[in-house]
Amino acid sequence: MAFSGKNPTCTLLFLLSLSLLALHTLLHHPRRPLPSLSAAAFLSSASNSTVAAYLRHLTLRPHLAGTPLSLSAALFVHSHFLSLGLAARIANFSALLSYPSHSSLSAHFGNGSAAEIPLSDAGGVVPPYHAYSPSGAAYGAAVFLNFGRERDYAALAAQGVGVRGCVGLLRRGGGLSRHEAVANAAARGVAAVLMFTEGGFKEGVERGTVMEGVGDPLTPGWAGGERLEADDPRVAGRFPGVPSMPVSEAAAERILGSLDRARLPSAWRESFKSGDRRCWGVGPGPTMLNFTYKGEQTMATIHNVFAVIRGSEEADRYVLLGNHRDAWTYGAVDPNSGTAALLDIARRFALLVRSGWSPRRTIVLCSWDAEEFGMIGSTEWVEQNLLNLGSKAVAYFNVDCAVQGPGLFVSATPQLDDLLVEVTKQVKDPDSENAYVYERWAAANGGVNQQIQRLSRVDSDFAPFLQHAGIASIDMYFGIDFPVYHTAFDSYDWMVNFGDPLFHRHVTVTGIWGLVALRLADDPILPFNYLSYSAELQEYKNALNALMGESISLDPLAAAIEDFTAAANEADGEIKKLRADGPALLRRRALNDRLMLAERGFLDPEGLPGREWFKHLVYGPRGDPESEIEFFPGVSGKRKGGDEEAKIRHEIWRVSRAIRRAASALRGGLT
Repeated sequence: MAFSGKNPTCTLLFLLSLSLLALHTLLHHPRRPLPSLSAAAFLSSASNSTVAAYLRHLTLRPHLAGTPLSLSAALFVHSHFLSLGLAARIANFSALLSYPSHSSLSAHFGNGSAAEIPLSDAGGVVPPYHAYSPSGAAYGAAVFLNFGRERDYAALAAQGVGVRGCVGLLRRGGGLSRHEAVANAAARGVAAVLMFTEGGFKEGVERGTVMEGVGDPLTPGWAGGERLEADDPRVAGRFPGVPSMPVSEAAAERILGSLDRARLPSAWRESFKSGDRRCWGVGPGPTMLNFTYKGEQTMATIHNVFAVIRGSEEADRYVLLGNHRDAWTYGAVDPNSGTAALLDIARRFALLVRSGWSPRRTIVLCSWDAEEFGMIGSTEWVEQNLLNLGSKAVAYFNVDCAVQGPGLFVSATPQLDDLLVEVTKQVKDPDSENAYVYERWAAANGGVNQQIQRLSRVDSDFAPFLQHAGIASIDMYFGIDFPVYHTAFDSYDWMVNFGDPLFHRHVTVTGIWGLVALRLADDPILPFNYLSYSAELQEYKNALNALMGESISLDPLAAAIEDFTAAANEADGEIKKLRADGPALLRRRALNDRLMLAERGFLDPEGLPGREWFKHLVYGPRGDPESEIEFFPGVSGKRKGGDEEAKIRHEIWRVSRAIRRAASALRGGLT
């Protein structure tokens, strides 16, 4: 039974006892950094059963964004925040969303037989579809396109396989988004696209969006107010030119097993997860597919929910924790494992508040809507609050699919690396008897520094914060992937049977998330280390040099990184001196502002070439989706040769200028 905490005296005694118990335990592990009393109390107030109860309630019904059940989920989160005594509110936005109205698929096989291909993976949920797919019908020969990359079409052409007018089957992955895969097919004359996920539940169908970019397509770059028309090229250009829809792996196997097998490219055979699929065919035909999809784009209301714990000393500095709430179906993993953790963080912070604690800086808990359609809820809110976030946001910590399976996976901007290491030394590992998260994390693949990834991808709500607003960010989850992603099988039953039966991983995620927030909110000097950033930039320069060779000079980049490294060393020295000197409020405030604002220096108002909304020149979506380089996106998206070399030099100059801006922000003076 969870402790209610309604009596203030009992609450104080309860938390004090928990703190003493936690400190007693930690004193027997002297190599572990001792947490503050508030951190110890936070860790000790964990409750597996409470997190499980939150998840159970959140997953009782599907809650697709823009539907009445989605509003019910928003009201549940809002009422939970209010019941804890937290200041809470709902911010509504109107956005263009996309829903299915009819779809069908039938196959006419070479032996003369015909069959309807089932499209739904369960009753009572939204039928499988691709949001923002155009409506359309097609009748054509089936052809296998592998992942739909440029190299895949080249392999087909080398085998003499034509795809124009065909209905293409694609498997998800290969580094492409759904939009990129369908757009590539449309550019080559494919009439319609079917997409399946290999290695999941055979009958599961992976829903998803095929819109390019993020945010409400009618208000690109601003929140609400004036809207573009749906046929405006800036809107229509974000949707693929041909219709598409997802199918189950079982349906795809049935079709692919009936195709012409004579010309399967040899490189594809080795990439299949199952050996028996090496006999799949490529086509075209002899199987013919009859495809129909009709969708509807409509204005819908979405709901962001917030709880605010006001800071006692720096109320105008914000530490933001976020998770999206909307789901394609029940969403036990995606996203409500993260929502359950957010609700539990709220509960545990509320216990601390009742004991007399208040954070130095303001903590904002954010429950986003319409992430599945393209990070719409978070993007609209960031665009609406861009000025205040740019001047006052300390950091954003995102948790989406909190628990997918075993193993911790973290991505972050580099100045937060040391903080993550320190916190993981204080939280017990969920899959070990007597180990801490750090120990298992560091043991995997050569140490923690190799384990922390970066945030160039665009697949969750950190994107608008980092890539548009330049706010230091973290994204975290347990488990690399899970077989019921975006299907009707992503349910509470799957979680308790496979994902996290005892909810230990949920508790660990909540522990890391909450402790990082406490450090960011309470540390007198922000726990940022830009020496990590400078080392990372140096590695990027070295990798780029190996890629470019001697034909393109990286001297401007090298000089900018040297300047940034000097500024990082100066800041590090100032941090150490301020800590040694004791209270110096104004100097500390000025230093914290520089540590906070340095990330903004990597933004460029012109944005990335062809993707102007994305402003960050170090981390952002790649111009070439098949590029293996996940940094300096404006540079790595270019190819050498001809006019491209001039463009590369220009992008290198822009990145160099951005790095110098960040160095200048870190120093704080005028040049």
